[in-house]
Amino acid sequence: MKPFVVNNHDRLVFPANFLAELDFSVIDDLEQFNAIVGRDFEAKAPTGTDILERITAGKYESRFGLLRDMSQNLFWVNRFSMTMFEKRPTRWRDLPRHRGDVFLPVLTPWQGGDTKVRAVREAFESLPATWDDATEQHIFDLLFDVFGHRRHHATELPAVKPTVQEFLATPDAMTFVVPTHDPDFPVFSWGEILDANAERPELEALTRWAMVLHNQYPWDRAATELRTADRIGDDDHVIAFHPRNRDVTAFLDRVTGTRPARRGRISTRSEPVQPQTPLPPVRVREAFAVQPKVEALAVVRGEHVCSNTDVVRNSAFSWSPMSADEISAKTGIDQRRYTELDIEDLAWSAAVRALEHSGRRTEEIGAVLVATCTSERLIPSLSTWLSGQLGLLQTHCSADIIAACAGLPYGLAEAVRQLQEVNRPVLLVCVEKFSDKIGNVRTSRMIFGDGAAAMVIAPAADGEAGDVDLLQTYASGPVSQVNSIIWPNPEFDNDITVYGPEVKALVARYLDQMIGELTGQAGPDGEGSMLDAIDVIVPHQANKTMILQLAGKAGLSADQLYFNIETMGNVSAASIPIAMFDAAADGVVAGRTRVFAPGFGAGAVGGYAVLTVDPAVMAPEVILDPAVTSTGVSPVESPAAPTSDDVRIAFGE
Repeated sequence: MKPFVVNNHDRLVFPANFLAELDFSVIDDLEQFNAIVGRDFEAKAPTGTDILERITAGKYESRFGLLRDMSQNLFWVNRFSMTMFEKRPTRWRDLPRHRGDVFLPVLTPWQGGDTKVRAVREAFESLPATWDDATEQHIFDLLFDVFGHRRHHATELPAVKPTVQEFLATPDAMTFVVPTHDPDFPVFSWGEILDANAERPELEALTRWAMVLHNQYPWDRAATELRTADRIGDDDHVIAFHPRNRDVTAFLDRVTGTRPARRGRISTRSEPVQPQTPLPPVRVREAFAVQPKVEALAVVRGEHVCSNTDVVRNSAFSWSPMSADEISAKTGIDQRRYTELDIEDLAWSAAVRALEHSGRRTEEIGAVLVATCTSERLIPSLSTWLSGQLGLLQTHCSADIIAACAGLPYGLAEAVRQLQEVNRPVLLVCVEKFSDKIGNVRTSRMIFGDGAAAMVIAPAADGEAGDVDLLQTYASGPVSQVNSIIWPNPEFDNDITVYGPEVKALVARYLDQMIGELTGQAGPDGEGSMLDAIDVIVPHQANKTMILQLAGKAGLSADQLYFNIETMGNVSAASIPIAMFDAAADGVVAGRTRVFAPGFGAGAVGGYAVLTVDPAVMAPEVILDPAVTSTGVSPVESPAAPTSDDVRIAFGE
């Protein structure tokens, strides 16, 4: 997990965007590692030669472009060292010679470095400030102290460094040498990096980059030399590279053959086939004896607003430049909501509010369903955990449903089936927490947010019409669409990743199918089509720009669709019920309104519900405080850690 931090300026900070740390437990081999480094460190970064050519050609109109290129160049120069190693200045006499976990970089002098350094300094001095002269000068001073004292060529740096013994056995090998070293050499503290502050968001991001890069060289950079082993004195300091953690050590063991490589994945793939016969939607009023009634809908939003400006303020060095307005134009999102609470607390808070508003007692609930794709809880599942926290001694079913952005139609379909068996209310919670699963993947950071919605779905009274007309669920498709959204994704440091073209293709496929089915289904009263009977469309809030484009191609007009994505972002399973809640708050759902609610997303899942939404079922919203839930009770405490006696008892000893 990669949580955000709220700094002392009350601003959101995403450490994963500037620390350049990788999870080597999920990287199998050198080929995979080099691909990751190539994408995140090399693809966008200019070399020193590139920067010189841009200066000579007059490509820089102001200082920001040059500062950004210097930063990305230095992240590229440190692409292997900062991801894999800690750098420790060590006296030559004290350096272990035969250990396999201490390394020395072999470096080649930077040819033409003096010319490039001089050109950068002169270019910065001649360029006008882009936004803030003082801040840009401060960033330049930090970066140039590193860039200007760089000693080595960076294009052919190897990922795997030689051990000290290998270095000594390599003729003419050169490494960093610092004649004297101050162990108190100043570096930026973690708190100082988090609290970096600039009025212009792009400059705040650059300030953090510069501070992190400064910390990569905690020694006298001006005095640093490259020397061969025979020119290193006993009291000279060399820069020893130590693996950052055990996962890096294990990775190095795998790629050097010290330990066997991990077993590869068995890969099989069958030819895709269509279903034997089409799978029609379920006409709920005709298919089921017990009709579902929505008695309550409660929502909980993340307590922190993450604006597009916050996203820019946290730009990662691997991103292309993008302004807040450009993010809005591309996604239709101006802000998303994040929470510091655990996903369990979001689910519990929404469930309590829904039960309170429905007037149902806990003991009346027959089943608890939780639709989520971001729960970290496997045992007990989030639904069983929630059942216990609510005080339910037994349910007919407590189960998690992993249907991502189709969580509402999947969850509602299962709730209706449960009603037939238990004939008592079902609690359905749709909840997601994405903010700590995004890392530095820009597409995901722009889109996803945190939130929860809980619904109480009860049996309608005898003779009373239920609230659900039609239910449909889908899954699967071309392999590229099934894998269009992945979490965890080893190729992206286990962060959630979205492959846009494939997502767009699956949404287009499902929208066409949905509109065709609604057109072919008779309306609730048997007259016209079900599509004609729909008052409002509340789609999954994936990407407003994309949905409007695809909806237009499917024959839907923009004024038929309701969006709250501008302020909520994409909350996957929770997006449709939160949007229905907001549609009632905005007066779009002013009375009993027939809503078409389509969802589609990760795993090539899809589905929809046609249901009647009544504003009266909306529970009053309580603004979430990170320390206190809606009932005034502190977030649920975890049980005490089990003792060895507890474990023996659990296994019948």
